[in-house]
Amino acid sequence: MSELNNSIKHVASPLATQTLLDGQLVHPVADVRPISLLPWLQVVKIGGRSIMDRGPEAILPIVDELRKLLPEHRLLILTGAGIRARHLYTIGLDLGLPVGSLSPLAASEAGQNGHILAALLAPDGVSYVEHPTIASQLPIHLAAARAVVGSAFPPYHHYEFPSSRIPTHRADSGAFLLADALGAAGLTIVEDVDGVYTADPKGPDADKAHLISETTSAELSKATGTLPFDRALLDIMGNARRIDRVQVVNGLVPGRLTAALRGEHVGTIIHTGARRA
Repeated sequence: MSELNNSIKHVASPLATQTLLDGQLVHPVADVRPISLLPWLQVVKIGGRSIMDRGPEAILPIVDELRKLLPEHRLLILTGAGIRARHLYTIGLDLGLPVGSLSPLAASEAGQNGHILAALLAPDGVSYVEHPTIASQLPIHLAAARAVVGSAFPPYHHYEFPSSRIPTHRADSGAFLLADALGAAGLTIVEDVDGVYTADPKGPDADKAHLISETTSAELSKATGTLPFDRALLDIMGNARRIDRVQVVNGLVPGRLTAALRGEHVGTIIHTGARRA
């Protein structure tokens, strides 16, 4: 009887015997830019409280503008949560729910806003898709239609970082994470203000508020004032690999979104930590 060969085959790899906890392991490839999966994609995040909560007077003009943009761009339209999510937060906090339970509650309203937007764009072949579909089947959906709609909330849900009683990663963070992961052509955040200001343009110091035309995520992270997007987004921008800038525009002004997608400077441009190719 021949002796059995019990030797183990090994695949040569520098990671084979490592714990993957050593940052030096990835150092040789850390500066290599990942490929862009969907380099022709434009990601548009529509504010929940700033746009969707305003009803027909704000939503219908945005829908008309998006419809006219379909022949020009292929779009991933993401919606945020609005005032109903804040009501959910209030009840959840009163009940003592953990942050990981509050996150999916707010995300459910972002999804409802997405369904509303998709229904209005349905005659153009636009539909709402869930996160798993965006992750694995977005290209085929965009081959069939010029745009799809989804929730901008990142699917952390019960795995949300418990660094705050309110989920820190909300719609703006989720939209950026998706855009950067897909290697999209750009991300435009649609709000109800012209961009980022030195002070809250709707607050008591509105007369002292000046529009910041162009800045960096590093500079904004030093500011302590109100921002028209999630503050957690600034930390994420600092680690971006593909999206090198984001523009915040006023969706209540007709044509601003169209101009932004055509590369015009019509709001606040925020440069991230990513470098251009």
